[in-house]
Amino acid sequence: QVQLEESGGGSVQAGGSLRLSCAVSRNTQDGYTMGWFRQAPGKEREAVASIYVGKWYSDSVKGRFTIFRDDTENTLSLQMNSLKPEDSGMYYCAARRGWNGSWQTGYNYWGQGTQVTVSS
Repeated sequence: QVQLEESGGGSVQAGGSLRLSCAVSRNTQDGYTMGWFRQAPGKEREAVASIYVGKWYSDSVKGRFTIFRDDTENTLSLQMNSLKPEDSGMYYCAARRGWNGSWQTGYNYWGQGTQVTVSS
């Protein structure tokens, strides 16, 4: 079992930055894929960034967001720069054991989410 708890959300003006953090209940260095997802009201949840051996970013955040993990502190982070109003939504941290060939699917551990609001 893996427990995940997000923090760091908030309200920011367009062009600003936020760093989200996810506290992970166990060390994931032994082979967990970790990811950040978001869901805006009335929209489906979408993958934003993932990390395993390499990293993946959705086209909408590439060049603005950075995902990184600290395996000594058991944390996953998402640095978000140049934020846009369309980045607003609930952000979720997710984990799954191993690699299944997809950056976006198969996650079976989820946090409760942290809200990000970007105003224009």
